[in-house]
Amino acid sequence: MTASSRAELTAALADGVRTLQLDLSDAQIGRLMDYLSLLSKWNAVYNLTAVRNPSQMVTQHLLDSLAVVPAFVGAVNILDVGAGGGLPGMVLAIARPDMQVSMIDTVHKKTAFLTQAKAELGLANVTVHTARVEQLQLGMHVQQPFDVITSRAFAELKDFVNWSQHLLQQGGRFIALKGVMPQDEIARLPAGWKVTQVQPLKVPNLDAERHLVFIEREGES
Repeated sequence: MTASSRAELTAALADGVRTLQLDLSDAQIGRLMDYLSLLSKWNAVYNLTAVRNPSQMVTQHLLDSLAVVPAFVGAVNILDVGAGGGLPGMVLAIARPDMQVSMIDTVHKKTAFLTQAKAELGLANVTVHTARVEQLQLGMHVQQPFDVITSRAFAELKDFVNWSQHLLQQGGRFIALKGVMPQDEIARLPAGWKVTQVQPLKVPNLDAERHLVFIEREGES
């Protein structure tokens, strides 16, 4: 990434952040660009994401993940399941330094990247796990349950809930990032769980459907 192309991409990112009405500092925007640069560099060798064009990465990765930031208001301790290259987990950690963000993935090259990104970006609020989420145990691997568990393009909703519900605190919720409205998946949710809200998202410069699906235990809201 040349200095001029970085300046151009930074301007596009800052413009998108303004459109989303997020309160991010210049330092946070710079850190997001540092993350994007790392992702692009590692992607050339490890194939972390199918999107390779840096300007598309700004839209489809950074802004797509930043669009969900308002949904995490009040969240303190979150888990990103199937974190891949760190979307949305790494972006949330940069945008919300007050929030503890754990990320889990089964693929070692992805968690190696996340660990390297955490170190290079100086993100003290990030924890990385290499494991299947159903094998992550309270007390052994994590000290306390999560108030929000999220995922982006990870699995069907019923599997997402079944595999990670043991890590969700009482009164906590799942926030799943989906493309088109997943009506069939919602209908197949396991017993004892309900969708409390489906929120359409508008991502700047992205002509594609995006939805957030909020899921809680029955009888908790």
